[in-house]
Amino acid sequence: MSVTTLIFSYYFTKIEFNVKIYPGDFMQIFLIRHGQSMQNTKENYQIGLPDHKVYLTEQGKLEAEQAGDFLLKYIEENNIDLSNSVMWVSPYTRTRETAEIINEKLKINKIKEDITLIEQQYGLFSDKEIQTLKELYPDSFAFYDNYYQNDGKFYAKLPQGESPFDVALRTKQFIDTIYRDKEDVLFVVSHGTAIKTIVMNFFHYSPEWYSNEPTPGNCSIRLIETNEYGNQERYIYNEPKKRVKKK
Repeated sequence: MSVTTLIFSYYFTKIEFNVKIYPGDFMQIFLIRHGQSMQNTKENYQIGLPDHKVYLTEQGKLEAEQAGDFLLKYIEENNIDLSNSVMWVSPYTRTRETAEIINEKLKINKIKEDITLIEQQYGLFSDKEIQTLKELYPDSFAFYDNYYQNDGKFYAKLPQGESPFDVALRTKQFIDTIYRDKEDVLFVVSHGTAIKTIVMNFFHYSPEWYSNEPTPGNCSIRLIETNEYGNQERYIYNEPKKRVKKK
C-alpha cells in the first residue's frame, strides 16, 4: 500500500468517525388539530364569541383524551425518546384546552405557544351561515367566491381576514423557528388551515395540493419525520376521507 493511500485512508476514517448528527437533524413532528369546538357545531353562530375564545364541546374534550391515549401508546410501541421534546400550541382557547388534555397523558415538560399557529382569520365571514353572508355582504362574497370557484381557494382572501396564502407565509416562519430551537420530538396543537400549510411548506407542495387536500379531522394526527433517508409525512390517527371529484 502506498504512502498516499495510507494518508487518504487515515483522514477518510477520521472524517467518517467524527461526523456529528446535530439535534434537529432528525425530527418527529406530530401535527394535531384541536378537538371539536362550538364553532364546528355552529353553536357559536348564536353566541358570537370571537374566534380566539371559542372553546371545546364535551365531545371535543373526549376526542382530545382519546388522541392522548393513542399518542401515549404510539410513543411506547415505537420507543420514542421524549427527553428532548416540546409541545407547541396555538394560543387560542380550543387549542390550549386540547393540548392540556393530551399532555395529561404525555407529561411533556416544555410547552411553548406561537402566534403563527393560530387559525386563519375569517374577518367579516366569522360565525355566520353562507346564506347570511350572501345577504349581508353581497359584493364581498361574490368577489371571494369567484376566486374560490375558479381553483383559487388557496389565494381567496376573506374580507378583513386572511387567505390560506397568508397563513402559509406565517407557518413558514414557524418552520424556521423549530429548526432554530432543535428539539427532536414536537407535538404541534393547531388548526386545520395552519396544519395544512405547515405540511405544504415543509414538502413544497403546490397550491393545487392545498385545494384538493381535505381539512384534518378534529384531533387528527399527522406525522412528519425527518431522517437520513429524507422527509416523510402521513396520517397516523383519524385520517380524513379524500374528496371525490364530481364528474
